[in-house]
Amino acid sequence: MFRLWGKIFRNNHLLRDTVICMESDDTRTHKIFQALDGICYEFDLPKPIWLDANVEEFKKHDKTRFRQDNFIEQLDFDYLEIQIIEE
Repeated sequence: MFRLWGKIFRNNHLLRDTVICMESDDTRTHKIFQALDGICYEFDLPKPIWLDANVEEFKKHDKTRFRQDNFIEQLDFDYLEIQIIEE
């Protein structure tokens, strides 16, 4: 089972979180993108843009933060953090 945890923070306080669980035979990359789509749908957010820094951080730690730079629209929070909690 694949599980991705999405969390929204403002002023270092957790505002909302959700866990997306998937049991498919897709590649790891496809699972990450599908789970991120599910998180954005649940939080009613636009999809973030993956910058090189996000890719590198995710490769090293299975975790990354999407800040205002990753979104076209204005955010009412500081960042969206995603983290793999089970593969």
